[in-house]
Amino acid sequence: MTETDVTDTTANIAVVRGAVRGEPVTRVLPSGGVVVQFDVSTTVRARGAVSNTSVPVAWADPSSASMACLTEGNELVVVGTVQRRFFRVGGATQSRTEVVADSVIPARRRKQVDAVLDAVLDRLCPS
Repeated sequence: MTETDVTDTTANIAVVRGAVRGEPVTRVLPSGGVVVQFDVSTTVRARGAVSNTSVPVAWADPSSASMACLTEGNELVVVGTVQRRFFRVGGATQSRTEVVADSVIPARRRKQVDAVLDAVLDRLCPS
């Protein structure tokens, strides 16, 4: 299988709908970029059981106007990719798996959500 075949047949796309939990944490990177980390609480239904899950999200360089939606309890739709990163803390290697957001949209903005989900569908099932 060639690299072209892989990119045409695979996708790493995450879509999460849920409520912001806790206070977002903003970090300024050495490059000058900004990353905002926050959690989205969502309900998962599987095999007849219902549970709440907290999904960590990292959002790079959001505008201050966009960040206004990151308030406790606000319902969001997050579209991005799942990534695992490794880092060292106190001499030990640790990892974190998170959704790296491409789009963060208040769930009440139905037209915007529909447009982003249409784009996701196009990526998953190209013509």
